[in-house]
Amino acid sequence: MIRKFKITVDGRPYDVTVEDMSESPSMLIPQPGDMSAAAVQSAVTQAPASAPAAAVAGPTSPGDVPSPLGGVVVSIDVSVGQQVNEGDKVATLEAMKMKTVVSAPTSGKVASIAAKPGDGVEAGQVLMTIE
Repeated sequence: MIRKFKITVDGRPYDVTVEDMSESPSMLIPQPGDMSAAAVQSAVTQAPASAPAAAVAGPTSPGDVPSPLGGVVVSIDVSVGQQVNEGDKVATLEAMKMKTVVSAPTSGKVASIAAKPGDGVEAGQVLMTIE
């Protein structure tokens, strides 16, 4: 079945011809009355509840260095015991092909490193601790 439509996009009118290739065109285009509020509510209440997201340990002390975003650790640029200054580059993350430098929030000595290159991290996850 061929259907013709007139549509307007950004103020420009277009004549469009569409050929329905399905066996039952009524399955593709909702007909008036097909979508009652009761049917929608029934579908919503029958939907399975999603599993709760796993908790991500966030910063608990002032020396914790949290991930600013979810992504993959590209590099850890410090080692345990190394002295760093506030603002020094301590790690690099990648998300959506964009690299983000993580800087030390405070000066001190790197006490522990909780992530390694290749690890996936969530926003707020502790990457390392500086004392």
